[in-house]
Amino acid sequence: EKLRISEPSNAYDFGQIVNAVNSSKDKAACADLLTITEPKKLPVLLSNKLEGETLLIFIQALEHYVARKDPGLVYQHLFYLSKAERFKVVLALLSKNEKEEVQQLFDLLSENQSDQYSLEDLESLKKVYEL
Repeated sequence: EKLRISEPSNAYDFGQIVNAVNSSKDKAACADLLTITEPKKLPVLLSNKLEGETLLIFIQALEHYVARKDPGLVYQHLFYLSKAERFKVVLALLSKNEKEEVQQLFDLLSENQSDQYSLEDLESLKKVYEL
């Protein structure tokens, strides 16, 4: 059964949806969540709850469902994700394969240009993701 996603109004709601998405491994529902969530709200909505599992499903959802349609939105999400509490910790714990998934998403963004970011913006964000 497909998860129905509505815009979360607070960190608790967001956390509940993220838990549901993680436990069902539903990347399409995760993409829906990220499509209706304003990127700049991410750090607040994630609060101090960012985990490796969450970062990865966000990356996979953005890569498989959003990057080709709206690379600008993906860039914004990556930018604000990097401002979330625990981002550096979570990043440090990613495996080599997980890092490669993040790299693939950045590769997609450089192939599918958007007027919302330049290649320089992308390069500097890659450094934040330690790529």
